[in-house]
Order: sequence, then C-alpha cells, then structure tokens
Amino acid sequence: MLKVIFAMRLKMKGAKMVYAAILILLVAIAGVGWRMTARSSYESAAYSLLESDGSFEIREYPDLMLVTTPMKSQGSDGSFGRLFGYISGGNDNDLKVAMTTPVFMEPEGQDTDGQMSFVVPEQISSAHIPKPTDETVQIQKRAGGRFAVIRFPGRMNQESKMKNEEELRQWIETKGLSGNDAVEFAGYDPPWTPSSFRRNEILIRLQ
Repeated sequence: MLKVIFAMRLKMKGAKMVYAAILILLVAIAGVGWRMTARSSYESAAYSLLESDGSFEIREYPDLMLVTTPMKSQGSDGSFGRLFGYISGGNDNDLKVAMTTPVFMEPEGQDTDGQMSFVVPEQISSAHIPKPTDETVQIQKRAGGRFAVIRFPGRMNQESKMKNEEELRQWIETKGLSGNDAVEFAGYDPPWTPSSFRRNEILIRLQ
C-alpha cells in the first residue's frame, strides 16, 4: 500500500514539473512575441525634444512623408487595413514597406475629413515612394514644426481623448503659447498591448 501511495506521489510530482515546464515555455514564447511586435521593434518618427514637463512635451518635427487614407470612428471603417495593404505590397512596385510608429490620426472637423496615416520610413527617399494601387490611399507631406504633446497610457477612447486634450490646452495656455484648433492623435502599440503599457499621445501644432 505504501509503495502505491509513494508511486502516486511521484507521478503527481512529475505531472506538476511537466506543467511548470510548459508554463515556462509559454511565457518564453509570449516574451519573444512581445519583443517582436512591441513598439521598440519599429522605426519611430524623428523629432527633437525642446522641453519636457512630466507628461507634457514640446517637440520640433521635421517634414514627414505619410501614407494616408480617410478615417471614421478611429479606424473601425477599415482604414488601418487599407494602409496595411499598402505596406504589404499594395503599391506600384509591389514593395513591402516597413511598419513604423506612431500611427497618426486626425479627427473629422467642420472643413476637413478625418484621416489615418503611417509614416514612410526614412530609408525610402521621398522621390521614390511607391504609389498606392488603392485610390483611397494617398502619399502626403506632413509639414514640420513645433508641437505641444501630452503622453498617456490606457485605451484611446472618446473620454480619454477629451480629458487629455483639455489638459494639454490648459498647459499650453499656462506656458503663454498659442495652439491650433486642430488636434492629432498618435498610437504606438498593436491592439493586444496591455492597457497600462500603451503609449498614446495628443499633439497640437503651436502657432
């Protein structure tokens, strides 16, 4: 009887070790996947940091070349898919274009349509940017300049956008600066990134 009990305990201990090994393997695989898809894996749009104040910054951006498409409802209309199609080879050169960060989003205004944009990698010369084969995707230049920026984690929803835009505009006012009425949103992470690790930004061009 004691031999049977001892054998059962050994079997249970062995099963626990197997489960632990499987768990460690899954965590390792998840870690590798995270590193491969995290924002640090992508080229990010260049800028010069002029001032930093907690979650607020003032940046100087150079001219950026964008691949852009009309957007409504923050990409739920298929705008992200159209841009992804372009970088996956949906252009006149069948060229795969590297993904970059951030994804810029401009909401609809009274006189403007909303749009979503990817930044063209620096290694692709502005004179040799492949032309999109989808007529709803365009190449566009984002003029450089000074921007006030607020960074915040979590999900970028209507509530968080309104709250952070208000805080940013108040900060601009306290600095004695003047910002445009238009606003840009920037997202740096894939959809599966945990909320607390996400990097979101709101940018307002300074006059």
